Amino acid sequence: MAATPLYALDFDGVICDSAIETGITGWKVAKQIWPEMPGEVPEEIMSLFRQVRPVMETGYEAILIMRFLFEGGGAEQLLNNFNNQISHLQRRDELNIDKLKQRFGDTRDQWIKHDLDDWIAKNPLFDGIAEKLQQLDTATTYIITTKQERFVSQIFESNNIDFPADHIFGLDRKLSKQQVLKDLLVQHPNNEILFVEDRLPTLLKVIDDEQLHNTKLFFANWGYNTEGDKQAVTNLSRVCPITLGEMLNL
Repeated sequence: MAATPLYALDFDGVICDSAIETGITGWKVAKQIWPEMPGEVPEEIMSLFRQVRPVMETGYEAILIMRFLFEGGGAEQLLNNFNNQISHLQRRDELNIDKLKQRFGDTRDQWIKHDLDDWIAKNPLFDGIAEKLQQLDTATTYIITTKQERFVSQIFESNNIDFPADHIFGLDRKLSKQQVLKDLLVQHPNNEILFVEDRLPTLLKVIDDEQLHNTKLFFANWGYNTEGDKQAVTNLSRVCPITLGEMLNL
């Protein structure tokens, strides 16, 4: 008898198209740090941010990306050398990463408090995702994300999705996605894990982990990834690239 599937789903880029909201929040915090920046994100910078979004891993990095783009840096520079460019900016201006994370979360909280409808509008779910989540058994469905958990819960609640908070593994837990998957294996030894993720580097880390060799890996090609990522995935036997439509039938 086939094992019951357990769904382990990334959030940003798989469930939610959060790039606009993430970029705006990053800009708001950058404006606090560097007051000479304009109050609103220029359209051309938001367009560049969308291009760069595939190499961003955690929300607070949007602060540094937006500052880099405002200073005239190019999207290609970040796509080709993200960690070095961002680390240089952080060191140059003596910015503390934990404080950046705190400010990023606090700024989101203020936006939610003062204009929840606008915040939700900037975090649309991909077409068909809400219905898919409503169909799945929440006992065997988990969210594994680098987003803070309360924001995931808020988006679900606003989309009438009843999802258990203890099945959302986010930034708050300080666990790698591989570790969460390994913990789920222990908790659900009779289930087959289906991990849906849009970031190729994350999938490569799972492939490299011997304890996760039986985890089924799916690359969400509608999410935040580059053409290079899409091409590279075709050479990975462990990873199955899927479209949004295929995800809805998974």
